Amino acid sequence: QRWISPFDFATMKLVATLSITATLVCNTLSSPIKHNQLAFVPASSSRSSLAPRQNVAVAHPATTTTSLSFFQDLLKSFTPKSDEEVTPQTNDYDEPIEEALTILNEAAETKSQDPETVVTALEDLEKLMRKKAKAEPTAAANVLKNLNGSWRLIFTTGTKTTQDRIQKTVNYFPIKAVQRFDTSTDPYGIENGIYLGDVSVVKFTGPFEFNEKSRKLEFDFTKIALFGFGITIKSGDAAKIGASTGLGSESNVKNSEKGKKPFFNWISADENIATARGGGGGLALWKRIDVEEE
Repeated sequence: QRWISPFDFATMKLVATLSITATLVCNTLSSPIKHNQLAFVPASSSRSSLAPRQNVAVAHPATTTTSLSFFQDLLKSFTPKSDEEVTPQTNDYDEPIEEALTILNEAAETKSQDPETVVTALEDLEKLMRKKAKAEPTAAANVLKNLNGSWRLIFTTGTKTTQDRIQKTVNYFPIKAVQRFDTSTDPYGIENGIYLGDVSVVKFTGPFEFNEKSRKLEFDFTKIALFGFGITIKSGDAAKIGASTGLGSESNVKNSEKGKKPFFNWISADENIATARGGGGGLALWKRIDVEEE
């Protein structure tokens, strides 16, 4: 009779343990387990384990149960998350931006929003879009892209000079003023027109430059058309005309004398509305219009 050495016995126990563990993991992967538990039968003595089986009734020892939660947690750590489980990145500006845009879209469409509410929405949007532009570099490029087309001035707080003169904030713009931007030309082109009904009274045209980092649009009108008759003007003349008629800022005249151009700091532009702060400090809201509406 061959005796089993302690080393052989330890090796057999290790192999048996690894076999049980491997079977447990395979069963977990391939088939459901009732109540997430497996029954483990305690090992008997080495002699009874090695003894030949007898055709006699054997009383099975009581079984103990061990939870599979350890193995399931282990498997989960190696299982890739599905698309539904991936938590989307969030920020603290997109939702309030949408809230401000909802107010401004309503104001542009119906002119029914309270002017103070519109001013607050413009101020909030300005702060939020500044934050968004820092976090998302493409935001400013999207503003320039969306500027293409024609825009009717709907609401303005007016320049600081105008507000002081009339002792109140200008709100919904009373006459038809349309600005058009064209980024398909080199340099980019801008047109600013004032209308009586559908009749163009005066139009200023010229080039503009756009700084994507600051969303600053600098322009210089070089031509003016009065009732359709075009006249070439000197740089800075348009600023003087604008200031004298109340359509522009006195600061534009001072800037032109220093060789600086008038400008807008654009806040936003999408398929429906555009917003900006002018060089004179006023906030403005435009509504996109079709060419036929000009």
